Amino acid sequence: MPAFFSNSPSASAGRRQLLALLAAFVFSSGLAQAQSGGVRLMVGFPAGGGTDAIARIFADKLKDQLGTSVVVENKAGAGGQLAAQALKAAPADGSVLFLTHDHTVSILPLVVKNPGFDPAKDFVAVAGFATFVNALAVSGGTPAKSVNDYVAWVKSQGNKGNVGVPAPASVPEFLVKVIGQKYQIDLAAAPYRGSAPMMADMLGNQIGAGVASIPDFIENHKAGKVRVVAVLGNTRQAALPDVPTFAELGLAGFEDVPYYGIFAPAGTPKATIDRIAEAVAKVVAMPDVREKLTAMGLTVGYMPPAQLASREQAYAQTWTKIIKASGFQAQ
Repeated sequence: MPAFFSNSPSASAGRRQLLALLAAFVFSSGLAQAQSGGVRLMVGFPAGGGTDAIARIFADKLKDQLGTSVVVENKAGAGGQLAAQALKAAPADGSVLFLTHDHTVSILPLVVKNPGFDPAKDFVAVAGFATFVNALAVSGGTPAKSVNDYVAWVKSQGNKGNVGVPAPASVPEFLVKVIGQKYQIDLAAAPYRGSAPMMADMLGNQIGAGVASIPDFIENHKAGKVRVVAVLGNTRQAALPDVPTFAELGLAGFEDVPYYGIFAPAGTPKATIDRIAEAVAKVVAMPDVREKLTAMGLTVGYMPPAQLASREQAYAQTWTKIIKASGFQAQ
């Protein structure tokens, strides 16, 4: 009898090795077949916004790492809710991924009664790659160059001001309320369908200010078309070293910063998740990618699947308390 079929320890080890090789072959073949039409990297916001720009950086690099085309698909609407619902219904084979920030996965389920998805049941974390902070920016049509300037300007306008936010019932909308309370001015959040249309109105001086992520503002801030006057978090941002934090200005309580990550449909095989996560890790380690993301105002740092899942859960718990304390009722 050949040694492979005997019951000796060496034969058992040989069987295990062969089975592992067969499993790897089957996985690779199955993933290649599933991805033969390429990978769709969904974004829940319109083209032209910060999240869209980030997704296109990753799509360009992931195609080489995964050995297949990676196409960004903008499925905008309801703060990413439509994209999240589409992810839930997508095949669990690695052919459809969702690149998103905290709002869709952590916040929407807290503020919408029936979002059409449950992150804990319908999604699986693939990899995180950055954290970021939200910021208050003023349009070029205002004379403000600081938060105090903006407050004074709002008071000169009858103590009322509209502030754009990228989505309704989002972290930026809650921040507008907190900022108004702190400075005793009547600020009303004006929700948009993503940061791109909000920015268009800010550039057109249709609205005096906006609250969104730094990546949404950074290019127009550098061009002098809008002015970021304060950022959230404990420390100043490398991309905006001259802009103070709200903590410096006396507004604390928002130290748990948002995140960016990639998610897949629940049921996606662990081997598939691990392979995509490894590809993301390699992309995040590329100097040119880190340079681009840092310039956009992100704090770059790879998070493996388990760490991203933990980060999402912790962030949701933090905002559950904040939203409850605000008296907001799920719509």
